[in-house]
Amino acid sequence: MSSKNRWLASGKWHLLFTRRGRIGPLWFLALGSGLALIKFAIDRLIDLFAGHPWTSDDLLGARLIGTYVLGDIHPTGNDYGSLILSSLIAVVFAYLGVMIVLARLRSAGLSPFWVLVFFVPVLKFIFFAVLAIVPARDGATANPVKQMTSVEPSPRLVRWIPRSEFGAAILSIFVVSLVGFLFVSLGTEVLGNYGYSLFVGIPFALGFVSALIYCLPEDRTQGSAMLVSTLSIAASGGVLLLVRVEGVLCLLMAAPLAIPLSILGGLVAHTIVATIRAARSHHHTLAAVLVIMPGSLVLENQIAPPAPLLKVVTAVEINAPPSIVWKNVVTFSELPTPTEWVFRTGVAYPVRATIEGQGPGAIRRCEFSTGPFVEPITVWDETHLLRFRVTENPAPLQEWTPYREIHPPHLDGYLVSRQGQFLLSELPGGRTRLEGTTWYQHHLWPVDYWQVWSDLIIHTIHGRVLRHIQALSEGGR
Repeated sequence: MSSKNRWLASGKWHLLFTRRGRIGPLWFLALGSGLALIKFAIDRLIDLFAGHPWTSDDLLGARLIGTYVLGDIHPTGNDYGSLILSSLIAVVFAYLGVMIVLARLRSAGLSPFWVLVFFVPVLKFIFFAVLAIVPARDGATANPVKQMTSVEPSPRLVRWIPRSEFGAAILSIFVVSLVGFLFVSLGTEVLGNYGYSLFVGIPFALGFVSALIYCLPEDRTQGSAMLVSTLSIAASGGVLLLVRVEGVLCLLMAAPLAIPLSILGGLVAHTIVATIRAARSHHHTLAAVLVIMPGSLVLENQIAPPAPLLKVVTAVEINAPPSIVWKNVVTFSELPTPTEWVFRTGVAYPVRATIEGQGPGAIRRCEFSTGPFVEPITVWDETHLLRFRVTENPAPLQEWTPYREIHPPHLDGYLVSRQGQFLLSELPGGRTRLEGTTWYQHHLWPVDYWQVWSDLIIHTIHGRVLRHIQALSEGGR
């Protein structure tokens, strides 16, 4: 057995996750493939247990699924336990993947900044294949526990970074806020791309850069690096709010995804900063971020997959026969002022429904707080099924903002209802089960994460409408 892999075979696996860890191409291929299969198996087991089909092929992608209990409304879906468990597993495997990639880069004698490609859609798979082929540099893995020679960082970058913790933190937050604004503006305002690069790559990169700047002048603690990464991503969100790129609601919805990724980026930067000092290549790392992230945004914009068609079903049981319920399904009077917390955040809510004509071809209009849904009827099976297409969608929400009004690109065409139906089933005792179904698309990635929010919104809309129909029908109207 070669000396470069003897330390792995001897059971010293923990050394792989240190700043001195190295790994050869064959071990890298075996470990990387093994972790991918284990991750797939765990996610599959979670999905089978939760009754949800597997759709994700991304090693970093969390299976984010959830449920929303709305009183006597019964949404289809799974529970928050699956959502939290899958998210934690995704973070653990992302960390393991980063550490293995760093060990392989050290073994190959490559700059650690290439670890950023691990978070670039599509390219990361090519990157993995290349690392599994590139041979180890002579002597690079012969003695993985040998202490690396530490040298002072090159003054080309660190000379303008304050050596004090406070000064370095303020500078890193300022730089990251500016870079974040430029990257997000490119992705949303120029490219109209709300994909993995925007919601996964940029938060990781911003956390990475902020911790890198903060840690370069002096040794910092891991906790302080994580704190600076968190403050940096929060400050970036504040800048997006102040310059009218985004509103409060969308920033809050993105935060549960962006903050952990920025912390992960900070942890990676803190881990490799000693290697960067020894290699004297920290300026290359920052340059790589400035090139890789915009390049990833442009690439993803060209190869973005079609948005999947998603489905939400919500049901309620009504103490009235289908003949009564049907009349209130086709058209219903104005709803009371909403009390649901979702609608108080600015999410559009239904106000009333009217119809022109009768039977297939009739035009139903469901008025929302932001405008009407136009719904040509395709199936009119009286007292049983009302199905319709959706040809016009209003804005899904009104953003919270310090300004009079803003209109981010994602308000137009990024959450689109395609079709809907009301299904009435007669129950014993003159009762009716009423199901409301919406088929929709959203052009936001990761799909599973944003589906949590979109399903919640649509379930809440369904619940408001179904409860109103229930009240009208049980009141004999």
